Amino acid sequence: MSITIRTGLMALALLGSTALTAVTAEAADQEISWIYCGDKLDDIHAKYIKQWEEKNTGWKIAPEVVGWAQCQDKATTLAAAGTPVAMAYVGSRTLKEFAQNDLIVEVPMTDEEKKAYYPHIVDTVTFDGTQWGVPIAFSTKALYWNKDLFKQAGLDPEKPPKTWDEEIEYAKIIKEKTGIPGFGLSAKTFDNTMHQFMHWVYTNNGTVTDAEGKITLDSPEVLKALEAYKSIVPYSEEGPTAYEQNEVRAIFLDGKVAMIQAGSGAAYRLKDTKIDWGITTLPLGPQAKGPGTLLITDSLAIFKGSGVEDKAIEFAKFITSPGPQEEYELNGESGLTPLRPSPNIDKLVTEKPYWKPLIDGISYGGPEPLFTDYKGFQNSMIAMVQSVVTGQAQPADALKKAAGEIEAFK
Repeated sequence: MSITIRTGLMALALLGSTALTAVTAEAADQEISWIYCGDKLDDIHAKYIKQWEEKNTGWKIAPEVVGWAQCQDKATTLAAAGTPVAMAYVGSRTLKEFAQNDLIVEVPMTDEEKKAYYPHIVDTVTFDGTQWGVPIAFSTKALYWNKDLFKQAGLDPEKPPKTWDEEIEYAKIIKEKTGIPGFGLSAKTFDNTMHQFMHWVYTNNGTVTDAEGKITLDSPEVLKALEAYKSIVPYSEEGPTAYEQNEVRAIFLDGKVAMIQAGSGAAYRLKDTKIDWGITTLPLGPQAKGPGTLLITDSLAIFKGSGVEDKAIEFAKFITSPGPQEEYELNGESGLTPLRPSPNIDKLVTEKPYWKPLIDGISYGGPEPLFTDYKGFQNSMIAMVQSVVTGQAQPADALKKAAGEIEAFK
């Protein structure tokens, strides 16, 4: 009898355990996995993740912090294998490739959402009239100059160049009078060599593609940019194919080059030097309509097949909405150009005037062109720049060759 009772109790216990497990599983949070690029989860993002979870009972954000060198590859590998994360931090330049491989979903924006950004920001995540990501980080460039080297060369230290012609002329004078390179030129086999050249394209009203995706690289505006790049080579550091933009910045911080194109990170680092420096919008080419710069964004992409796409879009828009995003941008020395104008950004410019030219350049700036094979496009652009910088090709020939090559990467 006792055995029978004991057996029955065991069965009842097992039944209860099974039921409890079922209830627990049913009550478990639904998860939005997030590949988060960086060394650690930013405190501002952690704060707003908690806030969102508190307002969305039953949902959990699960960020996985992955180093910058591996994070995008990891997101791509998981998606291609059919086991995607819900959301990932990616370079906006890759969105077209993800979309055309059916790996991500659209993230449509309302007119109100679009208007909240500075001009052209939404273009960085748009093709075929559709948005494919939500911008979360943004960078622009301006011209920095060393006032001490201007003085040594007999130039007015308070009057930086406003045009390409002046920029090239000042670089020549500085090199001839001081023996120090007048301009820091990036031409290494590195992604930001293409970025640096695109600043010249967008300061001469040039484009790589038009609104319909047609290649417009081989144009008078871009040819002028490549010719200017060639013209400033003799007055730049020796062997520019050995330098990418951060290495050029290091030379500037050491007082050994007079002018560079750089972002806010240079201003932050200049605090620790004795250099008397200035910052202004990038000099303009002959066809320019106003101050320009390459507009580079990183975005949150929502991957297809996670089963939580709609909720992931909701969270992505929340974490990048004006309040959380602005706090993230203004936290410490993030170095991020603000995505949207606001009274707080006006205050930032007042307190730290170096931000003004970095923001002013947005007006006539342009996005990283979106290609299905972005690396192929990038490599062709780098090869074009290098061939001109080293004298292996004339600008017109190099431009025509690159324009033909990138047709295959659309």
